[in-house]
Order: sequence, then C-alpha cells, then structure tokens
Amino acid sequence: MSFSNYLETELLDHVFTNTAYTAPSTLYLALFTSNPAEDASGTEVTTSGTAYARQTVTFTVSGNTATTDAAVEFPTATANYGTVSHVAIFDASSAGNMIAYAALTTSKAIETGDVFRVPAGDLDITLD
Repeated sequence: MSFSNYLETELLDHVFTNTAYTAPSTLYLALFTSNPAEDASGTEVTTSGTAYARQTVTFTVSGNTATTDAAVEFPTATANYGTVSHVAIFDASSAGNMIAYAALTTSKAIETGDVFRVPAGDLDITLD
C-alpha cells in the first residue's frame, strides 16, 4: 500500500517540525472502483442503495510491515457495487482522511447478493 498525501504531510511535519500527529483510534477499509490516488480522488463504492459501508480494520506491526490481523467482511450487496479495483484505509467511517491505498491483485465485480471479504493477513503496509 502507498501512503496518501495527507499521511505523508502529517508524518513529515511530525518528524521534522515537531508538530504533533495523533493517530486515529479507529481505521476503516474502503472499496474503490477506480484508483483513489494519493489525493483520494478516485470513485468509492456508493452507499446509496447498495448496503455498502466502510468497515473497521485492525493491524499488527512486525518490523517494517503492518498486516491486517482479522478478516474484514462487507455487508451483502443489495445492488451492484461495480468492479472493485482498489482499497484504501481511512480515519473515519465516512469522509475523513485517506491514510493509505492500493490496487487489488485481481479486480472483483461485486453484484447484488455478493459479499466482499478480505482474509486476515491479506493487507500489508510496508515501509522501506
């Protein structure tokens, strides 16, 4: 996953200007049908009539890698989501700041009745 412009700025300010950065108490996984890019400008799955909602996500850290420590399951789609191609981590259940984002290895069309799941350990954020 890549860091967003927001997080890059917060971390640089924190390290180089001693500006406090408060980590979010809860993180949320969002699904996108286009690349959100570093500025979160992509197309998130609509919440209108689909039952889609961002889901909480938690991580464990080992060395330079943060990995999801539990499965994440989205509600059963009540209408098509479209083809999910990217995921992103946010600091709020709606709106908020994007923290990081990534393309899926394989895009997935989510249709009515489908459930999008991310198994534990399938999302990694690595700093090199």
